[in-house]
Amino acid sequence: MQQQGTHLYRQLGLGLLALLVSGGLGAIVYNQSRPKAPTVANVETASPIQPSQVNLLRSLKPQERQTRLEALVQTPSSSSVERSRARYLLAQELLRQNQPQKAIESLEGLEADYPVLTAQVLVEKAQAHDLAGDASKAQQTWQKLLKDYPTDPAAVEGLYALGKTNPSLWDQAIAQFPAHPRTVEIVLERLKKNPKQPELLKLIARYGLHVPNYTTYLDRLTEQHASQLTPPDWEAIAFGYWEKQAYGKAGLAYARAPQTPLTAYRTARGLQLGGIPGATEAYQRLVTSFPDAEESGLGLMRLANIAEQPETAIAYLDQAISRFPQKAPEALLKKADLLDKLNSSKSAAQTRQTLLTQHPKSNAAAELRWQYAWNWAKQNDIKTAFQWAAPILTQAPDSDVAPQASFWVGKWAATLGKSDDAKAAFQTVLNRYPHSYYAWRSASLLGWDVGDFTTVRTINPDITRPETRPDLPTGSDRLKELYRLGQDQEAWALWQTEFKNPMQPSVAEQFTDGVMRLGIGDNLDAIFMVSSLDDREKPDEQAQVRSLTQQTAYWHALYPFPYKDLITTWSTQHQVNPLLVTALIRQESRFMPGIVSSAEAVGLMQVIPETAEFIAKQLKLKTYKLNNPEDSVKLGTWYLDYTHRRYNGNSMLAVASYNAGPEAVARWVTRFGLSDPDAFVEAIPYDETRGYVKSVFENYWNYLRLYNSGISQKLAQVSPKHPTITYP
Repeated sequence: MQQQGTHLYRQLGLGLLALLVSGGLGAIVYNQSRPKAPTVANVETASPIQPSQVNLLRSLKPQERQTRLEALVQTPSSSSVERSRARYLLAQELLRQNQPQKAIESLEGLEADYPVLTAQVLVEKAQAHDLAGDASKAQQTWQKLLKDYPTDPAAVEGLYALGKTNPSLWDQAIAQFPAHPRTVEIVLERLKKNPKQPELLKLIARYGLHVPNYTTYLDRLTEQHASQLTPPDWEAIAFGYWEKQAYGKAGLAYARAPQTPLTAYRTARGLQLGGIPGATEAYQRLVTSFPDAEESGLGLMRLANIAEQPETAIAYLDQAISRFPQKAPEALLKKADLLDKLNSSKSAAQTRQTLLTQHPKSNAAAELRWQYAWNWAKQNDIKTAFQWAAPILTQAPDSDVAPQASFWVGKWAATLGKSDDAKAAFQTVLNRYPHSYYAWRSASLLGWDVGDFTTVRTINPDITRPETRPDLPTGSDRLKELYRLGQDQEAWALWQTEFKNPMQPSVAEQFTDGVMRLGIGDNLDAIFMVSSLDDREKPDEQAQVRSLTQQTAYWHALYPFPYKDLITTWSTQHQVNPLLVTALIRQESRFMPGIVSSAEAVGLMQVIPETAEFIAKQLKLKTYKLNNPEDSVKLGTWYLDYTHRRYNGNSMLAVASYNAGPEAVARWVTRFGLSDPDAFVEAIPYDETRGYVKSVFENYWNYLRLYNSGISQKLAQVSPKHPTITYP
């Protein structure tokens, strides 16, 4: 809320992130692990899930869920698998209600009946005995687990429990299951007693990315034990810093890691982002040491960006053009801009012409065409603007600007009196780019019941979430079963032992990791993991990602719906479309209630403390906590209602005000007018707010197309890229 000038940085390039994200997320203080892209691995074909009545019970209230589970256990017609699932979940429900004896009864003999979760059943049984106060039986069950399943990841729970009185078992856990979260807990307990244990600190560096204050352990390791660290240790430390966006420290650590094109690039990029001297020299070493690596092409582009003199920058760009054909279009576009700065307008024009003739299908050529088109449009020469933009649809339909160009081709066609062409252009946007902001605008102009800038607030669409979970694309049978049953914490813990290469995950692993993070509420990094799959550059990986995007699971992971009931309650109270509120929360905080921006905005709806005081007075609210989800949504929806009232229900202006403040928006309305709201959005002078407005309404559209059956089915009829969604 009113965070102009604050940003969350991610670095892009070979799946390396530092892209400026427009609006909302600010410079995040709270953050967890953030694995990146690249490596080759096939997305495994997911076996279809057997229809499960148990799966349908996850959203029920506890008492109703228990009653239904008990009925399933007693139903003769239920399959043995269904009864086993019901018994397992019933036991957990009973443990939550402090009824350990009944839980034990539900678990009795289940390890034999439910082989996929045998070891997990023994864990539950031991914990039930412990809760019942029967230490002897708990110990016997733990010992049975260790005897019968010594190499199973679930054994770490037995090692942890019995190791409280037998420290050698904790040693065994550390040696055998170093990545398991329970082992990390053991390591942290030992470090509390004796902080000067470099081997344990190394384990935290490799496996403790989820640990609060993780980087303090890295700092301790590098400051106190640097002489004992090997190059592979430095690489693990560097990766940890990188994941936590401590880019300067990451760059220094990568300089001491084994030198590969990737580590050499991250050395330079880390120094650059961290403002540490030596970035230029590090990029130059990268280019010299690995002359043919793709990272060197990116390094040359970075060198051009940081060069102090245009002539020097052009020399780097010329190297990129001649040595790395895939970088040539982008380099030509940058070179033309630099030639303009040198007053070499003729050479600049020739360079741009080279880009258009030699690389017409490139993203850079499309960007250049769009620049020309928009400049002509601003001069009210719509015909020429149309002529420049139209070729983007055929020559570069997959470029970044293609959805925008396609939409405006439709708008300009309408202005020129070509109504059929306008309609065809809007339909093209829906067909090719069904997930985009411009798809929503196209649907609105085609008369779909999706709302426009002045009516979105008052719409209250039906919302339907899937009842069952799709299967995971990778992982063990047990992992998939735990995920099906909604046992998210257990599934995430198991995944930590199965996720072998987080530095370079396969497509399937990266998606699965994102889904696992959603399960434990790490929504910020979960959404990032899924969204950054688009950064894959290898053709086979891109094909795998395209396959994923045809699955409902991909989109539901990208647009999750936590806090649905809470959002619906307060949206109804303040008469604001709940999907618009959900869309704004996704942009502001990625559904992280403890998140804090560099502007000190807090919580799900990123309310600034001073603004919260103002809102609380209006609501006569004496006490509140901004990191409390209900308080944040209560205050934030009131403020969104307030900005709507200030602008007569115009949601575009209300959303812009939420980001930039009402005074700035009022100035823009005076300056640009509202005769064409689409043109107003494009004219917003704050890059952050312009991107914020588009992102919020793109979010709104995606929640509508994914969770409203009517719109979803209608879109499926016109776009093969919109997945077919089965609604209950």
